[in-house]
Amino acid sequence: MRKFNPITKFMLILISLIISNAAFSNALTSKQQLEKAIQDHKGEVIYLDFWASWCGPCRKSFPWLNQIQRKYQDQGFVVISVNLDANREHAEKFLKENPADFAVIYDPKGKTAKHFKIQGMPSSILIDKNGDIKTTHAGFFTKKIPQYEQEIIALLTNK
Repeated sequence: MRKFNPITKFMLILISLIISNAAFSNALTSKQQLEKAIQDHKGEVIYLDFWASWCGPCRKSFPWLNQIQRKYQDQGFVVISVNLDANREHAEKFLKENPADFAVIYDPKGKTAKHFKIQGMPSSILIDKNGDIKTTHAGFFTKKIPQYEQEIIALLTNK
């Protein structure tokens, strides 16, 4: 039997944990991933964004989503997005052109979108600190950015 030095042994264990964790996360359905992400951010205001690579307004929303997350994350705000592309490569190409500084969950079968009765792209759901849905929006309109931000601020300041 071959003996490994402690550093090699540690690296082998670490690699096996990474591989098993990756296999586990791939085994979770998109619904389970979303439930876990929401649970991980319990007590925070969550902006849940549904998007697809072919969606023009989604390209406009990503810079704002990155900005708004950076601006309010220290106050208990997080953006979680759900991509609805059937082909993940399309989503990955979109993300190279429009980087996301927030979590992306892939839902190629659209099951979470059906659960939330999403009608258009992008669609957003604002969830309060208690986990209750407070507002929904279909589409993204730059002229409504002040309204979107006011809704977020109201939920952040509501005890």
